[in-house]
Amino acid sequence: MAKLTAKNSPGKQRIFYGYIIVIASFCSMAIMWGTFHAFGIFFNPMSDEFGWSRAATSGAFSLSLLVSGVSAIFMGRLTDKLGGRWVLTLCGFLAGLGYLLISRITAVWQLYLIYGIMVGIAMGGAWVPLMSSVARWFTARRSLMTGIVLSGLGVGSLIGPPLANWLVSVFKWRASYIIIGVVALVITILAAQFLRRAPAQIGEKTGLETEAKRQDDSLQSTGLTLSEAIRTPTFWLFTLALFCFGFSLYTMMVHITPHAIDLGISETSAANILAVIGGLGILGMVGLGSLADKIGNRWGYIIGLLLMALPLLGLMALTGEWQLYLLTAIFGFGHGGFSSSESPLAAKLFGLKSHGTILGMAVLGFSIGAAAGPVFTGFIFDVTSGYQMAFLAGAIVCIIGIISSTLLRAPAKRSGEYEWTKKVLDNSVPQWRR
Repeated sequence: MAKLTAKNSPGKQRIFYGYIIVIASFCSMAIMWGTFHAFGIFFNPMSDEFGWSRAATSGAFSLSLLVSGVSAIFMGRLTDKLGGRWVLTLCGFLAGLGYLLISRITAVWQLYLIYGIMVGIAMGGAWVPLMSSVARWFTARRSLMTGIVLSGLGVGSLIGPPLANWLVSVFKWRASYIIIGVVALVITILAAQFLRRAPAQIGEKTGLETEAKRQDDSLQSTGLTLSEAIRTPTFWLFTLALFCFGFSLYTMMVHITPHAIDLGISETSAANILAVIGGLGILGMVGLGSLADKIGNRWGYIIGLLLMALPLLGLMALTGEWQLYLLTAIFGFGHGGFSSSESPLAAKLFGLKSHGTILGMAVLGFSIGAAAGPVFTGFIFDVTSGYQMAFLAGAIVCIIGIISSTLLRAPAKRSGEYEWTKKVLDNSVPQWRR
């Protein structure tokens, strides 16, 4: 493997390779999640052509979310063993092939098999390998860099659906999925080739870049294993917070548009609400991610969930369209801030030894919440003929997540603290410069 840094020579430095990791991860995040979230654009064309019910068609999306949560566990373990490049290459291939195969489906079971399972497996590698790679390359600016990578999700969600809508209007849905499949296959696999394991993992010393100097090599090989982590209350509190996050996020993402239409807001304006959430999510990922580097990632969790709970409560007393945009903007900023602290907080609580595996297991909690939230909210709506009680339930779930976040502490053995725990706590509030 080529050297990642140049020899020490006056006035000569090569760019720190960690920034290349960030760029490649950003592109992968944008493509993988942008194409995944475009499913809603194909919803009606597929349902109309085959006569499928909305429940049957949307079930494939819910299945994909659940499968991606399970897949994230295995993809995280593979990332710890092999590195993110091989995992993302595999997942990019599965996603691209899946979209190509969807263009040929003729029955609903094929949609479940291809989109629900194949694409779901692929999406398990669209989060954990990228987050784990960034966590290993950065220490002092870990949350900021994580936020930048995660903003790719927001960019993809902003650009992907409109582009998919244009493709469908010009080429119809089958040809559009072929185009999307080729794009996902080529760009994701290409971006994956730029991912590298962290210097400490491959025995390389980087003496030029200040970020590399901050890396504590011992943290790359110490920390908890998955079996040790799941026996601690900290892991389950961490996972509970992720469940609450997924529950509230997808409750809003799925139901805010029909709620707005029910209030008499035009369909065009209602559709723009999702763009507002995505756009402010990008700002939250970068802004609150940078702040979390200074105040600690646990506070990033707490602030993010608080900024999600308040809009959900506000939606119960909504009276005007401008209020709807304001509340969803606050919600989007909050969910972005929470997301940027997820991987860095896992690194600080459990170390980096099995970071990908532990994060992958915890992300399963998010996936369960993401799948349960919209269904539970829909049930409440059917029973009460309104969203007020459903939004109240979402706010309560956020508050539960806030409580679990405040209780998060680095685990300790009965015989004494882990050595890595002391190091993590000593650096729990990194300084921008030292």
